[in-house]
Amino acid sequence: MEESTADGALPSRGLVLIVEDERAIADVQRLYLSRAGFGVHVETTGEGGLDQIRGLQPVAVVLDVGLPGIDRIEVCRRMRARDDWTPIIFVTARDDEVDMLLGLELGADDYMTKPFSPRELVTRLKTVLRRSGGVPHTKVLQVGSVALDQDKRRVSVDGTAVELTAREFDVLAYLMAAPGRVFSREQLLSAVWGQAGYTAGRTVDVHIAQLRSKLGAGNPIRTLRGVGYSATGDRM
Repeated sequence: MEESTADGALPSRGLVLIVEDERAIADVQRLYLSRAGFGVHVETTGEGGLDQIRGLQPVAVVLDVGLPGIDRIEVCRRMRARDDWTPIIFVTARDDEVDMLLGLELGADDYMTKPFSPRELVTRLKTVLRRSGGVPHTKVLQVGSVALDQDKRRVSVDGTAVELTAREFDVLAYLMAAPGRVFSREQLLSAVWGQAGYTAGRTVDVHIAQLRSKLGAGNPIRTLRGVGYSATGDRM
């Protein structure tokens, strides 16, 4: 199922990984984060969370304390041990100062105690990302001859406007926000469509092909065979 933000715009702030074994709580968090412009993927165990952190490379992780299997302390410890400093927000049902301090000492970026407003989670997440440099401040992205205005949702090539669908715009925006970085199809599906494992076959390839056709000679999208796609200003 495709997901969009509340105003019809699709996620373009990057993917947030929620590791939470209570589905109802995860669904509410997903809803509010999606409305704020984030792609969201949910895992229910620490092991699954660690696997997806490696594969999806999220911009942040919302990590529940009471996970089955590997707990949140071990997830955080393993991430930091491999020099992965993806921002982490711990979520717990216990108002325990010792627990909070232990999490922060291990490298968590923030800590929230249930129950809390999902709006507060969104606010805390944006603050953590700004502090870590995870939220781009540039509103107009430029790669080669292609300019993309994130606020006005406009794209131009050498100053000439190009009409894109909402989905095409968000795919292009996600690639241009990290020029030169290669994203797999699964990463693009997670960030732009809002859910990993979206079974749409060649949907990413189709959208990339449509973008290339519309952008013409200015097209910045490159294919790394067997890996994925990137945006680069280098001519080929």
